[in-house]
Amino acid sequence: MLKEIIQFLRPHSSGVYLDGTLGAGGYTDQILQASGPDGMVIGLDLDSQAIARTRHRLAQYGARFRAAHAGFHEAKKIMEDLDIDAVDGAVLDLGLSSEQLEDPKRGFSFKSVGPLDMRFDPAAGQPLVDYLSTISTPQLEKILSTYGDERYYRKLARGILEARNRGKLETTEDLAGVVVRIIGARRGKIHPATRTFQALRIAVNRELDNLATALEQIPLLLKPGARFCIVSYHSLEDRTVKLSFRERKKQSDRWLVVTSRPIRAATEEIKLNPRARSARMRVLEAV
Repeated sequence: MLKEIIQFLRPHSSGVYLDGTLGAGGYTDQILQASGPDGMVIGLDLDSQAIARTRHRLAQYGARFRAAHAGFHEAKKIMEDLDIDAVDGAVLDLGLSSEQLEDPKRGFSFKSVGPLDMRFDPAAGQPLVDYLSTISTPQLEKILSTYGDERYYRKLARGILEARNRGKLETTEDLAGVVVRIIGARRGKIHPATRTFQALRIAVNRELDNLATALEQIPLLLKPGARFCIVSYHSLEDRTVKLSFRERKKQSDRWLVVTSRPIRAATEEIKLNPRARSARMRVLEAV
């Protein structure tokens, strides 16, 4: 949703912007172009590999682009460290990058064999295989039901932990195999393990906790007239964003919810990138 982000963010020269999910730098690149000749972007990412690749890719912008190895929930601290009091706009894209999905060693996808990791930051936290060794059946049921909206969450939780207890849960192939055995093979376009992988990734990376922190802190960094754009791909994330924006508007006239309904990806974009079909963007403005 690059076109929509730039349209709603309204970058301008001399502006300072936050890209809390830097990834490959697609948003940052366009923001820097639109805010030339002297606009600046601070890019954050938990993935140190993404930081290194994007620093190289955007080296042409020199000091106009600064990157930090941190999550968007740490934005307030990073800005304080950089002596930046406020920004002219901020953007978060809560989806996975293609590089993460396509790297078997990261363990995000059931399409290739890899370790059960799924961490955004490979140097911090617990890989999924260790995380699963610490949780109970009720805890896993809640994760699959809440984060994955998985209809068969009870059967899956029992099956996954039984495989864990037998020492048969080490790879993405192992996990996908458990799901297929329990709920059956692919029906339609959606692989049966999609919801399970999504739910476990959200849990391992504490995504909703971190989003809640960002929704609390990042709006306070906005200058009057600045906008906060968030693209989400999961109904629970979108609902969290919607309720947070709505609550801010109720509490103070300082806030304007720009998008009464979420902005969806254009048909042309979905044809080029099928993952965009679930993208929803909401925008908050500081008045």
